Amino acid sequence: MTLTDKFDGLKQRLSRFTSVAVAFSGGVDSTLLLKVACDILGVEQVLALTAKSAVHSNFESSQSEDLAREIGVKQLLIDCHELRLPAFQENGPQRCYHCKRLLFKGFLERAEQEGFATVLDGSNLDDLADYRPGQKALKDLQICSPLLEAALSKAEIRQLSKQLGLPTWDKQAFACLASRFPYGTRITAKRLQQVERCENWLRERGFSNYRVRYHGQLARIELVPEEFPRVLGQDLRRQLIAECQAAGFTYVTLDLQGYRSGSMNELLDLTE
Repeated sequence: MTLTDKFDGLKQRLSRFTSVAVAFSGGVDSTLLLKVACDILGVEQVLALTAKSAVHSNFESSQSEDLAREIGVKQLLIDCHELRLPAFQENGPQRCYHCKRLLFKGFLERAEQEGFATVLDGSNLDDLADYRPGQKALKDLQICSPLLEAALSKAEIRQLSKQLGLPTWDKQAFACLASRFPYGTRITAKRLQQVERCENWLRERGFSNYRVRYHGQLARIELVPEEFPRVLGQDLRRQLIAECQAAGFTYVTLDLQGYRSGSMNELLDLTE
């Protein structure tokens, strides 16, 4: 199946709805979904719902607002109190399930209040290749995933986004800040702020893909290997150490395997 066929399939799926609320983070996937939904149904028949909480960086929230304005669609920021959930704070392997279920129950309720018939999310084909317990929560709540149904991969979504002139086409993939913690490590607002502060420092200095993984007193930094020489330069290395220590870490390490999405899942026995 060609990319054109898949894109036509996405548009056909969206045309079956009268109105939709899109779970919108401002990332690559949800931005394409929101844009195409607006093109097919009209902006008045589309609502963007964006989670607002300690696990979503302020930078990402601000970017989502800019994108929603650019597209011309109404956006609502929904407070999501994940840290009130013991199952979330305890950070077991099912953390993402509990988080997604709480978040999308809130989205469903707000969409109904606003008069929107269906809630959509931006899951794509690549999401099936990793450990994603949140996918079960979406299925339990009967959330529609048109990009996944159209068999669109992340690379294809980037290609379509570029064709449509969306500024997110080459944006790095972001996950919520809770994904920076090893399973079993308790998640708190203070610890989330530590991680966010260090990642903001890396973003502001132009690093392309990065994660700051929390390991108690130790910050394990993932960067693409091509950017190792830059961060290891005398001045920048000292500045990074100082910033991480100011955020509350004692030790700062560079992961020699480099940046990789979902590295915390490497410790899981997925057969269980």
